[in-house]
Amino acid sequence: MSRKNYVFTSESVSEGHPDKVCDRISDAILDAFIAEEPQARVACETFATTGRVVVGGEVGLSDEGKLDKFLGRVEGIVRDCVRDIGYEQDEFHWNTIEVQNYLHRQSAHIAQGVNANEGTGKEEGAGDQGIMFGYACSETSVLMPAPIHYSHAILRRLAEVRKSGAEPLLRPDAKSQISLRYADGQPVEVTSIVLSTQHESEKQSSADIRDIVEPYILEVLPSGWITDATQWHVNPTGTFVIGGPDGDAGLTGRKIIVDTYGGAAPHGGGAFSGKDPTKVDRSAAYAARYLAKNVVAAGLAERCTIQLSYAIGVARPLSIYVDTHGTGSVPDAEIEKAVAGSMDLTPRGIREHLGLNRPIYARTSAYGHFGRAPEADGGFSWERTDLGEVLKKAL
Repeated sequence: MSRKNYVFTSESVSEGHPDKVCDRISDAILDAFIAEEPQARVACETFATTGRVVVGGEVGLSDEGKLDKFLGRVEGIVRDCVRDIGYEQDEFHWNTIEVQNYLHRQSAHIAQGVNANEGTGKEEGAGDQGIMFGYACSETSVLMPAPIHYSHAILRRLAEVRKSGAEPLLRPDAKSQISLRYADGQPVEVTSIVLSTQHESEKQSSADIRDIVEPYILEVLPSGWITDATQWHVNPTGTFVIGGPDGDAGLTGRKIIVDTYGGAAPHGGGAFSGKDPTKVDRSAAYAARYLAKNVVAAGLAERCTIQLSYAIGVARPLSIYVDTHGTGSVPDAEIEKAVAGSMDLTPRGIREHLGLNRPIYARTSAYGHFGRAPEADGGFSWERTDLGEVLKKAL
């Protein structure tokens, strides 16, 4: 039997965190390629450090004559991302950073395993082997674990007031961490809050920063969760003026637990950012979340974990596994059958069902890929809850 009384912690990082700067750049480059050609192939990695951003990886367009010209746009995309995040530091400024671009054509050996071949009847295969997980639970209205949901919400709110000019002393780099006490399986109290945010001046103390951020934290968290016993750690090391890639190097894909469920559920083997939706690391993880969320939204379980597995060049998933952690209203094996029949889980089927061949990825690069509202242009389509009746009918 699972525990009902415990304390669980999750963290988030802001869009100005060095690794998130890199995720944003990689996904913005992906968006640019998909806007040019919905079937573009992209596997883009970014590295950022003091005064420099390095971009590399594999890309492909059906018209190879366009590729070299299109690659010339990459530097401008990088600078636009850094400017939108808000970096104008002496050692990391959107207008003065050195941008090195090492993107090149996709490997023909990878392409031959992935591409469909109508002449032979070969279906489009997965871009790599791997395991992917999706998760949903009834703790929050968005069916996400509460610790990661509110860790994201705090940083997203601080970014809003920083960018609006309401809090001009805040800077882009920040981290949050929430520890929640659960009673009878439900979150009831924040036992500790950790918030570190970059700020303007060494003259500002930790107490000064707490005075700025505390009202926004209280605004975001549910009423009654902060108590007299809650421990606060705001900028616990003191001064945090040097931040972003100038303070610490960043890389694409180093915040995968922040991107998903904050440690409350398993994570598959791969990161998401910079990968086009033929890569099942990304698209199948989105599909697994979509299915798990619909299981919970349909009232079939209070918690649901779904695992999918794939082999490179093979279209159909090798396995589908469902675990409702003892909360299911029907046996897990029956939910597995319903899930398997509710959508086409080939790479092409996932892309078509969720509409993934669109430039919708830069917005996913900070504050989590899951628990966001579906958007009119197809963004966060995997957060829809439109499969409930299909699942119920199958059962």
